[in-house]
Amino acid sequence: MEAGGVADSFLSSACVLFTLGMFSTGLSDLRHMQRTRSVDNIQFLPFLTTDVNNLGWLSYGLLKGDGTLIIVNTVGAVLQTLYILVYLRYSPQKHGVVLQTATLLAVLLLGYGYFWLVVPDPEARLRQLGLLCSVFTISMYLSPLADLAKIIQTKSTQRLSFPLTIATLLSSASWSIYGFRLRDPYITVPNLPGILTSFIRLGLFCKYPPEQAKKHHLLQT
Repeated sequence: MEAGGVADSFLSSACVLFTLGMFSTGLSDLRHMQRTRSVDNIQFLPFLTTDVNNLGWLSYGLLKGDGTLIIVNTVGAVLQTLYILVYLRYSPQKHGVVLQTATLLAVLLLGYGYFWLVVPDPEARLRQLGLLCSVFTISMYLSPLADLAKIIQTKSTQRLSFPLTIATLLSSASWSIYGFRLRDPYITVPNLPGILTSFIRLGLFCKYPPEQAKKHHLLQT
């Protein structure tokens, strides 16, 4: 096998490994819900938006014929769907959970209808779908920045997950390089904010380590 082929295989494996590691961080929430038989302060929307994001990129991977995208997003969609079902089981506000899920699924189905019925040209369909998936992914990576003010105010990183931050950094970096190798800006560009936000989170962990957060909390009480 040529050096380029070995590098591509290694990069593809890295994308699969790091991304599945990022998705599997939700297993701790799943175990917590099953153990306590409640959802406590676990947020539902990240599970739902990640599931929709996986389904969008799965469609892009199928249209592009990219096995790495297909494997990662198939497993990701299955995991996120599992998290959603467990959340629905233990949530006291089932109506709201079902309504949010049905709304996003309806939007997803409308999107499928548009791309497969209104856009007959495969190349144009691939470009438009790639653009839509990119915008959605960027919005997902940037949305947690709204919590930064609260973190700085409380001097506590308790609402941040260190394992998820590391997994997101590795996953985003590997996908950015993967997209660059394929010369696919729809893969490269949306993962750059993931690298940026991960470094911002790591900076917050350095500035407000868990020990300092506990001391600040004790002083407030």
